[in-house]
Amino acid sequence: MSTLESFGEYETAWCPGCGNFKLLEAVKQGLVQAGLEPRQVLFVSGIGQAAKAPHYLNANVFNGLHGRALPVATGAKLANPELIVIAESGDGCIYGEGGNHFLAAVRRNIDITVLVHNNQVYALTKGQASPTSDQGFVTKAQPEGVLEAPFNPVEVAVAMQAGFVARGFVGKPEHLAGLIQQAIAHKGFSLIDVLQNCVSFNKVNTLAWYRDHSYLLPETHDPRDGGAAIKVAREWGDKIPLGIIFRNDRPSFVERASHSVNLAKTAGQVDKTVLNAIMDTYS
Repeated sequence: MSTLESFGEYETAWCPGCGNFKLLEAVKQGLVQAGLEPRQVLFVSGIGQAAKAPHYLNANVFNGLHGRALPVATGAKLANPELIVIAESGDGCIYGEGGNHFLAAVRRNIDITVLVHNNQVYALTKGQASPTSDQGFVTKAQPEGVLEAPFNPVEVAVAMQAGFVARGFVGKPEHLAGLIQQAIAHKGFSLIDVLQNCVSFNKVNTLAWYRDHSYLLPETHDPRDGGAAIKVAREWGDKIPLGIIFRNDRPSFVERASHSVNLAKTAGQVDKTVLNAIMDTYS
């Protein structure tokens, strides 16, 4: 049986006070609550401070290119449908460089969980605006403020009938851990947009700001009501909803594909001679 210690403890490269720390702890807690062992989980990430998070976990990890986490995660899930696949990266990586892959993954309803560290800024490349930055947000790259309207990933995911759409907040780590557990359990595409603070480059959307502007969805909210979900998903600013916003039970891509495609069988023994020969080609 796994514990928090099963997933390791590592020195990080994050700034003191970064929201990534709480998110990492929530991920570990969610994995433990889901009853998962490190060997059962694959984390796929891109580039950025958020994308470093899987480096600090004792689990299977594939660290790829900027914006390309989701196609790798999709391939891994199709190659081994029994593997728990979690794509974890930042708002710039998933919604910006990887925006087209985000839309494709939602359409396919691939059975993966996507955790997005959303601090509304590019934190690795010194603080330029990201797709989720609010209009008027001032940075060194946008000295007159952001002119574009922010991308609303939650609304887009609901509108495209994603299987599981939620928003969490690092200031409520136990609640966030519960969302992660439920997202993993869902059979289909699961998105958790996680509000987190960047202490170095976003002095507007601070931990206190998110705490003052967010609220937990009441039990009366029905996440299976698409109309109600889209209204909730559009809330931003003074009222930012936290919790499961939308969910449905449409068949996942793997469930549909398994009827017509012979998916890879991974339970057998691996021929290590062949595997070593393949790995030697990368050296």
